[in-house]
Amino acid sequence: MINLISDTVTKPTKPMLQAMFEAEVGDDVFGEDPSVNALEAKMAAMFRKDAAVFCPSGTMTNQIAIKTHTQPLDELICDISSHVYQYEAGGYAFNSGISINLIEGQNGKINSIQIKDAVKPDYDWLPKSKLVVIENSCNKGGGSYYTLDEISTIRKTCTALNLKLHLDGARLFNVLVETNESCGDIGDQFDSISICLSKGLGAPVGSVLIGDQAFIKQARRYRKVMGGGMRQAGYLAAAGLYALANNVDRLKDDNRNAKILGAHLNQMSYVKNVLPVFTNIVIFEIEEASAAFIPKLAEKGIAAVAFGKHKVRFVCHMEISDEMIEKTMQILTSLQ
Repeated sequence: MINLISDTVTKPTKPMLQAMFEAEVGDDVFGEDPSVNALEAKMAAMFRKDAAVFCPSGTMTNQIAIKTHTQPLDELICDISSHVYQYEAGGYAFNSGISINLIEGQNGKINSIQIKDAVKPDYDWLPKSKLVVIENSCNKGGGSYYTLDEISTIRKTCTALNLKLHLDGARLFNVLVETNESCGDIGDQFDSISICLSKGLGAPVGSVLIGDQAFIKQARRYRKVMGGGMRQAGYLAAAGLYALANNVDRLKDDNRNAKILGAHLNQMSYVKNVLPVFTNIVIFEIEEASAAFIPKLAEKGIAAVAFGKHKVRFVCHMEISDEMIEKTMQILTSLQ
């Protein structure tokens, strides 16, 4: 089976497993796990921040960031396709007691003018605009991304309006291998950043939340109350350290393969539209219902996911070879 469902389906390679087995560990809740400490210090330094905290998932790091930046009756501003709105079970309301102010951007991206227009006046009967969340790359936007110049403009607007700025950077490294921008320059723009290790980077579990010292100190309290305080988590952190050392540059291959698939899909008679392919995600619209198309793909040996009534998503990752891409194109052609 050619599994294009997500880049979360990857399994640790033998060298990664070896690194995990050899990890030096301790009790992370007491701050005594050397591998976790090394991962947190490395990622904080990469993004020119003071500190970081290792968590089980990207949803947790996003939710902790939202909780730390806001108070009940505040609101966060984000694009309508954002992961924090679409796929985190309304956690902003459940965990933080805040509302959400949705912007309809372009391919998941919002701009500084839209943010400025979205900020609510300071009236008793309105929530207080407090936090902006942007996603880079944007999953539902077809892997679209913000450039550093675009982010810098948003940062200036947030600073002027006294808004905190959080980056859901679940797939940020897929972006950085395209733009060649530095982690540090990106880190300078945000109050907090969430980075997922278990997508394109290939680790089995884990996400890291990065910020200044005071922010991370409070974030650790929220990690604990959300059940994210792990013990000998260094076995997992070691996978993240291995991924950062070995699996970043190869993300270019995933991005390239997605572009190849996108170009091929544009030639298929049953495809109505393909979103611009920016990184490793391909979203395309078809004539028939996706619920009927997905089983056809499965019968031919391709696993994919419906992304709407007539939309399908492919995600390229480290377990998708050039030969699999060629085979996928042959199968797509045979469905005409």
